[in-house]
Amino acid sequence: MQDFIIDHQEDRGQFVIVLDNEPAILKYRVSADNVIDFCQTYVPNEARGKGIAEKLVHKGLAWAKEQGYEIKASCWYVDRFLS
Repeated sequence: MQDFIIDHQEDRGQFVIVLDNEPAILKYRVSADNVIDFCQTYVPNEARGKGIAEKLVHKGLAWAKEQGYEIKASCWYVDRFLS
């Protein structure tokens, strides 16, 4: 499996893997009460099924834990990793 570089764009609230045609993205929002909500994942059609979203989620969750955030997910895909 190919290794991907994950870019954390904290100012935009997202983790990104740049692919050939368009980026794969994990978006989040941080609230004033120290809660992070992972709210959206997106992987272009031609890149789906290759574990890209999973890599983004693992990176995002690890970062959120390091920061001490309370983690929730309104995105169904991310929610699967919280159970």
